[in-house]
Amino acid sequence: MVDRLANSEANSKRIAVVEGCFGAAGQPLAIPGRVLIGEGVLTKLCRKKPKARQFFLFNDILVYGNIVIQKKKYNKQHIIPLESVTIDTVPDEGDLRNGWLIKTPTKSFAVYAATATEKSEWMNHIGKCVGDLLQKSGKAPTGEHAAVWIPDSEATVCMRCQKVKFTPVSRRHHCRKCGYVVCGPCSEKKYLLPSQSSKPVRVCEYCFVQLTSGGPRSDSITRLGSKFNNLSDDDDEDDSSD
Repeated sequence: MVDRLANSEANSKRIAVVEGCFGAAGQPLAIPGRVLIGEGVLTKLCRKKPKARQFFLFNDILVYGNIVIQKKKYNKQHIIPLESVTIDTVPDEGDLRNGWLIKTPTKSFAVYAATATEKSEWMNHIGKCVGDLLQKSGKAPTGEHAAVWIPDSEATVCMRCQKVKFTPVSRRHHCRKCGYVVCGPCSEKKYLLPSQSSKPVRVCEYCFVQLTSGGPRSDSITRLGSKFNNLSDDDDEDDSSD
């Protein structure tokens, strides 16, 4: 079906509409062989709070952006190559239901659909697209992914020292390696994580020691048995809101 749609006029028009909604600030999306599989609004778990985002699934990329005017205008376009994507379901918890993790070497975050059926459809389509791409390229699935950031609201004190309480003066920071919410003194170090940035990024003291000593390359949040492993954010700066 994808091959049949690849060069169809209907597919070209649909992609042109998406490009038009992002405007001049968005990247061109029409390339030979690219097919728009589906689209919809998902709730993305951001650093400050969950926010509605418009998502577009193509056969080779996942695109999302902020909703300015529904079905007419979007901004802050993000493009994720599907070849590097892995997905995992997220257990329902409180008001956050029908969610899953989208994980890549560059960023990882959680999204939530309106219904269980919608979640299933999204995950099945993403999984099929990723599988088809890997089969064609002969590559193995991505083994490493960026840490899933813990939302600010889930930590009132530093998750490393367990002493510093966060206030307007004592700000929250995120370790780019483990995703923990940490205080300034516990995250003074920087380390080059090539998959995330071409420049050294903020890491907590624990991860810095592990990275520089040749120890374990990741400090999995799951070993704490915490619900935090299901939460996320993909901010690039400590004070950004998404």
